[in-house]
Amino acid sequence: MSQHTAPLPPIAPAPVPASAPSAPTATELLDFVRRTAADRELIASLPLDPEGRTWVRLDGPGGSEAWLIGWPPGTGTGWHDHAESQGAFATARGTLTENALAVRLPASGWKTLELADGVDRSRRLGEGTGRAFGRHHVHEVLNESPDTHAVSVHAYYPPLPLIRRFSRTGAVLRLEQVERPEDWQ
Repeated sequence: MSQHTAPLPPIAPAPVPASAPSAPTATELLDFVRRTAADRELIASLPLDPEGRTWVRLDGPGGSEAWLIGWPPGTGTGWHDHAESQGAFATARGTLTENALAVRLPASGWKTLELADGVDRSRRLGEGTGRAFGRHHVHEVLNESPDTHAVSVHAYYPPLPLIRRFSRTGAVLRLEQVERPEDWQ
């Protein structure tokens, strides 16, 4: 008795899982914070506290972390960086001042650094303006107004693994504290 076998049908390839979204670029983060800052209804929904900053977490693009932040008059962040995250922020209401250092700091292994002359940068960001920045960007953000709240939108990718906080006296920058996400969420 002869046996005849039919050829097997070709095996269909396994379905390819949908790829994870690609990491957002600094430009995409900046576009997001500018668009979000223009959302008047969202901006008006942020509760403002006369004593301290307020914030609400938002869904950022491509898995980024985003925040809507209210700044009472005379408040600021102090000097800090966002470790390995790149980011962007835009002012939605009022005016913010960003003081930044045009220098890349070592990622670890130091407590005190003396800064060279000429590394300080300062910019004022009025309503609708924003900026993007790369990893290890050291800055402070301030609402210098004596009587007006400011509101801004911030986005970071990858989501913030930590924030390093610094003190500054003249040209000396000192690492004071390392905060983890559980410290501010």
